[in-house]
Amino acid sequence: MSRYMTKGMRAFSCAVVFFAIQFAWVGSSHAQIVALGASVVQGYGVGSGEAFPQQLEAMLHAKGKQYSVSNQGVYGDTTAGVLARLDGAVPQGTRVVILLIGGNDVRRGATVGQAKAGTGEIIARLQARKIRVINAAPYYVAARSKGMVLPDGVHLTAQGQRYMATQLLPSIN
Repeated sequence: MSRYMTKGMRAFSCAVVFFAIQFAWVGSSHAQIVALGASVVQGYGVGSGEAFPQQLEAMLHAKGKQYSVSNQGVYGDTTAGVLARLDGAVPQGTRVVILLIGGNDVRRGATVGQAKAGTGEIIARLQARKIRVINAAPYYVAARSKGMVLPDGVHLTAQGQRYMATQLLPSIN
């Protein structure tokens, strides 16, 4: 009986090693991208799946790149809020962060300089972790200037969200 248990345990051990190797191989070829910011990143005002992080992930998959794009947009967030949740929102293994934050700082009474300083601190902390940071602000400003905003004048329409994803796509290697 113990002879069969040994063979069974050996087979089980081999299976565990096989699956662990498979998991590690898939994990290393699967880049992690985090979209980090407030309500525009979250996709406020558009349907499920229409926020630019989800659209970007779909575009990457269509190109054969199996990257995951985590949407870490939180309605009303500020640079201080992002700094407070940075480690949880951007897990180990993240390679790229798409950053769009700072507008709520100014809306709540901070100066543009203070918002830029907060953004700079976020970028510095991410770069210290060897994470590439893509500033999404120019794409957001361009979408707004093209009139792709909801009636509130701040949040993007589905078309604006798609525009951002399309503009960000070439930045992802």
